[in-house]
Amino acid sequence: MKLDVNSLRYLSKEEWRVLGSVELGQRNHEMVPKELIVTIANLKHAGAEVYISNLAKYKLLHKESRKYEGYRLTYLGYDFLAIHSLVKKGVINSVGRQIGVGKESDVFEVMNDEGEVLALKLHRLGRTSFRAVKSKRDYLQHRTSFSWLYLSRLAAMKEYAFMVALGEHGLPVPYAVAHNRHCVLMTLVDAVPLVQVRELGNPGRIYEQCMGMMARLAELGLVHCDFNEFNLLVSDDDELTLIDFPQMVSTSHANAQELFERDVECVLRFFKKKLGYIPEHDADLPYVRPDFQAIVAGNADSKGLDVELAASGFGQQHQEMLDRYVQESADNAHPSSHHSSESVDYKDDHTEKDGGEQSSTESESSAELSPEQPESEQHEQGSALNSSAHLARLDMDDCKASHHCPAASASGAVQTADVQIDVGTPGPDGGGGSEATPDQDTGRNQDVGSAEQLPEDLPDHVAVRRRGDASRAASLAEAAHELDDDVASVMSHSVQIPSQEAVQQRVVDQQRSRMRRQVLARASRNAQKVGNKRERKQTASSVNW
Repeated sequence: MKLDVNSLRYLSKEEWRVLGSVELGQRNHEMVPKELIVTIANLKHAGAEVYISNLAKYKLLHKESRKYEGYRLTYLGYDFLAIHSLVKKGVINSVGRQIGVGKESDVFEVMNDEGEVLALKLHRLGRTSFRAVKSKRDYLQHRTSFSWLYLSRLAAMKEYAFMVALGEHGLPVPYAVAHNRHCVLMTLVDAVPLVQVRELGNPGRIYEQCMGMMARLAELGLVHCDFNEFNLLVSDDDELTLIDFPQMVSTSHANAQELFERDVECVLRFFKKKLGYIPEHDADLPYVRPDFQAIVAGNADSKGLDVELAASGFGQQHQEMLDRYVQESADNAHPSSHHSSESVDYKDDHTEKDGGEQSSTESESSAELSPEQPESEQHEQGSALNSSAHLARLDMDDCKASHHCPAASASGAVQTADVQIDVGTPGPDGGGGSEATPDQDTGRNQDVGSAEQLPEDLPDHVAVRRRGDASRAASLAEAAHELDDDVASVMSHSVQIPSQEAVQQRVVDQQRSRMRRQVLARASRNAQKVGNKRERKQTASSVNW
C-alpha cells in the first residue's frame, strides 16, 4: 500500500479522535458500529457523519455492511495514527521516500528535527505473499482470534525488544530509537544488502563475520531463523549489519538445531554460487561451520536472552513448569507417612471426583489396612474411607431420561461407578434391602436399610449417611417404576392414522379453497378498478361542464 502523507497535515482534531475511537473499538469488534464511534469520540451525531465520511474518502477507514454498518481501520489509517504519535513525541517531523519492501514490512526514510535521516519500518502482516503467520510465527501464543493490525503490532514490539537487547550485547544491529503500534524507528545504516553485491574484496572476512555472528547469537540463546543475504547489510569497509528479528527463536526450541543449520547452509550456498567463494578451500578460516551443540553446551549455565525476552521455544511458562517439576520432585522425596481417619472430608452428591484412578486408589487403601492397628480401629477407618470415597451419586433426572436406569430394574438395585446399593422392597422407615453377599467387603456393602442391621461400632455420621443413601435410592426406584407405568400407558393407547384417500381428499379441498379465495380477490380488485375509472370519468365530465 502506498503511503501518501499529504492528507495527514489537513486532518482536524475531531478526525484524529474518530480514528482513535475506531482503533479502540476494534479491540472487541471486527467492525465498529457508528454509534459506538460517536460514543467513544464524544462527538455530536451530525458532526461525526461528516468526519467519518472524510476519513473514508481518504481511505483511512473501510466501511462494510454485511451484518451491520460498521467501520474498521485500514493499514493507511493505522500508519497515520503511528506517524502522528511519533510526530507528537518529537522523534520525527517528515516522511520521505520508500527505500525497502518485503513480504511483511515496508521501510521509509524519515527525518527528525536535527535533520538526521532515520529508517521507519512499517509491519504489514496479512499480505497475499505472507498469510501463513499463524503457523510460521508465535505472535498469537494462546489467542485464537486476531486481526492483521494486531499481529503487525505484536511483530513490531518483538522486533524492537530484540533490537535493543542485541545492541546492548554488542552485535552489529541498527540502533532502535522508538516504536509505536506497528512502526519501528531505527537508525539508517550506510550499507547495501548483501544480495545486491556481485564481488567482494575480501569474501573470507565477510564469511567469517557471518559465521561468528550466528555463533554469537547461539551463545546468547537465540537462533535468527532467517539469516541470509537479504537480511545482511555490507558497508564499503566490509562491515556487516544484521536486520529483521521478529522470527528469532530460542536455542531451547525443539527445531533450534535444524533452523541453525539451515541458516548456515543459506550463507554457504550464497558464497559458493553467487560469489564463487568456497570456504572449504580457505585455510585461513578457523572453521567452516560452527558447532551448534558445542556452543549450547558451553553456555548451558548462563542465562540467555531467550529467557529474558521470552523468545519462541522458551519463556516464562517453561520456567514455571520447571519450577513446578522441581517442587513436585522435592515433595515426592519426603512423603507424609501419617494419615488420620478423622481427616477424611465428606463430599456431597453434587461434588465430582477427580477420576476413576483416585477411586480405585482409595478403595485399595481402605482394603489394605495396617496390621499394627487394633481390629476395631481398622474396621472404623475402613468404613469411614469406603463411605466417604464411594458414595452413590444418584440423579433423579438421569433416571427419568433413560430406560436403562439401574433404579428402574426389577430388583430395585441402584448402581454407580463405584458402589452398588440393593434397596430391595422399601421398609416402613424408607429403607430396606437384602443382606450383603459373603464375597463382598463387609464394611462397604452392609445392609443400609435399617438402623438395627448396622454394626454397633460404626460411627454415627457414617450410619446416618447410609440411611440417607438407602432412603434416596428407594425414592428413585419408586419414581422409576412410576415412569415405566406412564410410558406403558401411553404406548398402550392406539393412534388412529388417516388413510391415504383421506389425506389426498384433504389436499384437494385445500387447493380448491385457495383457488376460490384467489378468484374472489381478483374479482374484487377488478371491480375496484372499474369503479375508480367510472369515478374519474364522472369527475372529468363535471369539470369540463
